[in-house]
Amino acid sequence: MRQIDPDFLALPLRRLADAALQRARELGAEFAAFRLERVRAETLRLFDARLEGSSDADDLGFAVRVVKNGTWGFAGGITLTPEAAAEVAAQAVQVAEVSAPLNREPVELAAEPVHEGVWVSLYDVDPFDVPLRDKVALLGDWSAGLLAKGVDHVSASLMQVKEQKFYADSAGTVTTQQRVRVHPSLTAMKSEGAAFDDMRTLAPPVGRGYEYLTGTGWDFPAELAELPDLLAEKLAAPSVKAGSYDLVIDPSNLWLTIHESIGHATELDRALGYEAAYAGTSFATFDQLHELTYGSPIMNVTGDRTADHGLATVGWDDEGVQGQRFDIVRDGTLVGYQLDRRMALLKGLGRSNGCAFADSPGHTPIQRMANVSLQPAEGGPSTEELIAGVDDGVYILGDKSWSIDMQRYNFQFTGQRFYKIENGRLAGQLRDVAYQATTTDFWRSMDAVGGPQTYVLGGAFNCGKGQPGQVAPVSHGTPAARFRGVKILNTVQEGGK
Repeated sequence: MRQIDPDFLALPLRRLADAALQRARELGAEFAAFRLERVRAETLRLFDARLEGSSDADDLGFAVRVVKNGTWGFAGGITLTPEAAAEVAAQAVQVAEVSAPLNREPVELAAEPVHEGVWVSLYDVDPFDVPLRDKVALLGDWSAGLLAKGVDHVSASLMQVKEQKFYADSAGTVTTQQRVRVHPSLTAMKSEGAAFDDMRTLAPPVGRGYEYLTGTGWDFPAELAELPDLLAEKLAAPSVKAGSYDLVIDPSNLWLTIHESIGHATELDRALGYEAAYAGTSFATFDQLHELTYGSPIMNVTGDRTADHGLATVGWDDEGVQGQRFDIVRDGTLVGYQLDRRMALLKGLGRSNGCAFADSPGHTPIQRMANVSLQPAEGGPSTEELIAGVDDGVYILGDKSWSIDMQRYNFQFTGQRFYKIENGRLAGQLRDVAYQATTTDFWRSMDAVGGPQTYVLGGAFNCGKGQPGQVAPVSHGTPAARFRGVKILNTVQEGGK
């Protein structure tokens, strides 16, 4: 049974929370929440099978957030005594009092049932229990294997995070959580004459433990065995001819398009203009709820804080809201947004769907992304069947560079590998490919989604938002999918070369 680490539970969690919440009540706060958090993050980097650098950071502290006179107040601390917790609560109330004259919109929070419980994410082996030398040896062996097969250089990395949170609020909710995530990645590099290129593994970051590197959830030896030949083929491949093509997009690429064009666009704070300075607002404005044709009728997108091994999966969010699954796009129409408690009540949308998160005890929770996923078609086609339905097109795997405008509308994406499709068959790799579209044109051009057998959960550790900036882990599940008549750019020509 997975359990929360005893050394975290040994901290004076309840005593600190009781002291902070009691002081906030005494000072007239209408609502108060206490959050104690420890985040441990370790990163390893190797180059050509040799350790290049490592870091192991441990962030421990607590925060108090209050509402007084309809205004937010926030403060944080690191001294784990009841006296310090009470003082931090007083500071949070003072911030609210000082800010109140500037506040034009009284803060009210959507109702949430009281919760009490413990939640631990799905993993088998705590990566922090594995000796550092063993991790370095595994990455080194994988790198050496690639070098032995003719690549010029290999960079390898492993990121791992353990996040522990204790939360209590003045309504009576008390929760304790622990979640673990890992992200291994290897990139092979090779030059052939004047040509140079690289290719990265497609293995996504996941909410698993060290077992992910040793055969559970991904076959790294099989992927690495293919990488040198795939890279050599890419180097010799012809440059794409720009034009309009049908696309079959693998989950290893499509997850990022979902993230940028759906995930961020359907954060309600962004759609309402409250989030604007960091990466803009959204074209999917609130007046278009239940009206906007986001995509074709086969497009169904959910937000989910409960998905197995999802990077944004939690038991409860940082406002004490239980993790949920909810609809964002149904049958091609925008039907929902990602919400925290304030945004939910502000627009009369009922209960929050649990999308508040802070990346450290020194930051206030803000509205963050759930695991936003495109749903497969029951009994739907395989990737090979999707390709068979294309006469002239491109099959795209893996993410690389991308660009999207400040309203999450005009975009272009590249990838790791591209294959020419001719008469329903793959006809060798291509180079210098990017696809360009507007969000609605792209998703409306989708004419087929793969079945559950093609579904993969992709994602990233480092989704950025907010000022001061915060990063959040998030996953995006998707099947393979087919799109008709999408504009393909030649990136070399677009660069003026």
